[in-house]
Amino acid sequence: MTQQAGKAAILTAVLGLSLGLAACQKPKGDADTKGAVDTAAIAKEAFVYGLPLVMNYGSMYELNIDAKSSQYKGPINQIANIARVFTPADTSVVTPNSDTPYSMLQLDLRTEPMVICVPAVPKDRYYSVQLIDMYTFNYGYIGSRATGDNAGCYMVAGPGWQGATPPGIKQVFHSQTEFGLTLFRTQLFKPADLPNVVAIQKGYVAEPLSAFAHTPAPPAAPPIAWPVFDKDKVKTDFFNYLNFVMQFTPPVPEEADLRARFAKIGIEPGKPFDLAKLSEAQKAAVLLGMKAGQDEADKARAALGDKVNGWQISKIENNRVAIGGDWAKRAAIAKAGIYANDYFEAMYPLAAADSKGGALDGSKSSYTITFPGNALPPVNAFWSITMYDGKTQLLITNPINRYLVNSPMLPSMKKNPDGGVTIYVSKDNPGPDKQANWLPAPNGPIYMVMRLYWPKAGATDGTWKPPVIEPAT
Repeated sequence: MTQQAGKAAILTAVLGLSLGLAACQKPKGDADTKGAVDTAAIAKEAFVYGLPLVMNYGSMYELNIDAKSSQYKGPINQIANIARVFTPADTSVVTPNSDTPYSMLQLDLRTEPMVICVPAVPKDRYYSVQLIDMYTFNYGYIGSRATGDNAGCYMVAGPGWQGATPPGIKQVFHSQTEFGLTLFRTQLFKPADLPNVVAIQKGYVAEPLSAFAHTPAPPAAPPIAWPVFDKDKVKTDFFNYLNFVMQFTPPVPEEADLRARFAKIGIEPGKPFDLAKLSEAQKAAVLLGMKAGQDEADKARAALGDKVNGWQISKIENNRVAIGGDWAKRAAIAKAGIYANDYFEAMYPLAAADSKGGALDGSKSSYTITFPGNALPPVNAFWSITMYDGKTQLLITNPINRYLVNSPMLPSMKKNPDGGVTIYVSKDNPGPDKQANWLPAPNGPIYMVMRLYWPKAGATDGTWKPPVIEPAT
């Protein structure tokens, strides 16, 4: 996997469009024409709309296309089982989960559906299979909450599929895009439990419908000339990447007017978009529109959910119906943590500030988070708090290789008199008597994410509230 330095490619490249665009003004003396204003407005709208699509392509390129990438997991339509939790070496996706070993599957649905089969999983072990399209919309779930613990086979069909469903398929899921990522999460209780997780991962199977049904395979889909995803090039070539991706996202009725507006400035599926060939006025308008789009996405991210005891809590539901054309909200979700689950599968309180309203920074303070014994996070599966570098949103290197604290660790943690726990957040080891409860922090800005897997009603209805983050006095 790529090294952390300079390699939070998907976040810093796609989202780091602060390359002086704000200073990019139209040539002195140029009048503000209606055409330039329209171009800037369309570019802004297209940037906000396209941000998650381009971020997704960046991850897809590293994970499944560029075999030379240190993040490469395997070819398309093959499950890649990762027999470990994620570490700071994993940089293809921002804010990665380090609780559950991942299995990953990039689906190509152009010629026929794919069938995903899962084994029986013990009731006490949480697992989920999250189906995500190229828009980054969640369009289905398999797993402990969604379908139960029994073995079963499920079919995933692409846009426009009209074929029959063969016997042995429990449920059919429909993707609106021709490619899409499938994320398998399998709970790990402790390091010694890893062989049990590996055994379950071996039971995950993906195959084309024709192989499952023992019928002739359709003709192969045409090969694709995948453009190299370059974190520097994407800053000025954003719309070229978006045009490429959109050829695999067939238009839907509710986006007809949107796509027509984009086409006015050359943002069209499968067509080249060359910023260098535009006039200086057009180029300035496009770049200013992109900067305005980034600002809108940042503003939407800051406004996600409600602030509760310094945590930012939102009930994410990232599908087409729930988003309802609010592309800024979809972009905000991708920025906060791309491929986030819907709230009924997992909730993600984000640490935004300490009890005094100050920004969290490991170079300036240590912190404590105290859960009373009767107020641990209410979940059907498990909960965790994961630490990230506040600048990159990636896991951090630390002397004990601990990236989170979670509920499976409770038996080994020091308890308070009421049965609750205090978590010590600091860049330095708080000492042998507190190390079991230590969550190592970076020597700089902190980004913490709480994960509540399969949350109970107390979490989803707001009855339960996370504890404040107290700075050291």
